[in-house]
Amino acid sequence: MTATAGAAPIAAADAPLKDRVALVTGASRGIGAALALELARLGAHCVLVARTQGGLEEVDDAIRAATGRGATLLPLDLQKDADKQLDLIGPSIFERFGRLDILVHNAGVLNKLTPVAHIEPRDWAETVAVNLSAAWRLIRSCDPPLRASDAGRAVFLTTGRVRRPRAYWGMYGATKAGMEHLVLTWAQEVEKTALRVNLADPGVVATKMRMLAMPGEDQDRLPQPGDVAPGLAALCLPSETRHGARVEIAPGA
Repeated sequence: MTATAGAAPIAAADAPLKDRVALVTGASRGIGAALALELARLGAHCVLVARTQGGLEEVDDAIRAATGRGATLLPLDLQKDADKQLDLIGPSIFERFGRLDILVHNAGVLNKLTPVAHIEPRDWAETVAVNLSAAWRLIRSCDPPLRASDAGRAVFLTTGRVRRPRAYWGMYGATKAGMEHLVLTWAQEVEKTALRVNLADPGVVATKMRMLAMPGEDQDRLPQPGDVAPGLAALCLPSETRHGARVEIAPGA
C-alpha cells in the first residue's frame, strides 16, 4: 500500500475530520487505500469496503501505525453481494456510529479492453454492476445519513476516458459516463442541503488497473496513489464548497 509521502499525523484537536465517519469503497489498495489513510490522518473514522480481507487488514495496520486508531473493515464484493449488503450499508453505519459524513466511491473495474461488438454479456454485467449500479445503490443507501450530517460530502472517482472515447475502452468509458450522469443529477437534487457532491478525476496514477491497461508502462515514473490522496481528501472536508463539479486532481495538491 502506498501512503501519502511525507505526511505526518495531525494533532487530534486540529484534525478537520475529527469525529467524522467516512465510507470508502475499493479501499484495499491503490488510490482507495491511500485516501483512507489520508482521511484517517485528518481525524476521520474510516469504514473500508473491498473484496479482499487481507488487503483491508493491511490498510487497517497502516492506519493504526499512522494514527493509533483502527478502521472498520467490510469485505464486500460490489457485484455479487450488492443486493444483500450494499443496500443496507448506510443505515447500518448510522446505526453503529450515529452518523455518516463522507462517502467516497473509488471502486471500479476495467475488465477487458475489447471492441464494442465483441463485449461478452458476463463482462458487461460485471462492469455495469461495479462502475454504475454500485454507485446507484450507494446513493440510495447513503443519501439519508449524508443529508443528516452538517457537512455531508460525497466523492465519486471518474476518468478522462468519459470525455475522450478510445477504441476498445467502450465498456469502461460507458459505465463511467453513466455514473457521472447519475451523480451530477443527484447533486442537483440535493443542492439546497448541506451535502456537497462531486466527481473527481485523479488522472494517470500508478495502480493495478493502470498496469492491466498499459502492461509495458514504467509505473515508477507515474504519480503514485499517495500523490493524489490529499487532493481527493480535500473534497471531503467540511470547508469544501464545490458542488456538482468534476474536479481534476493534481498530484501533490
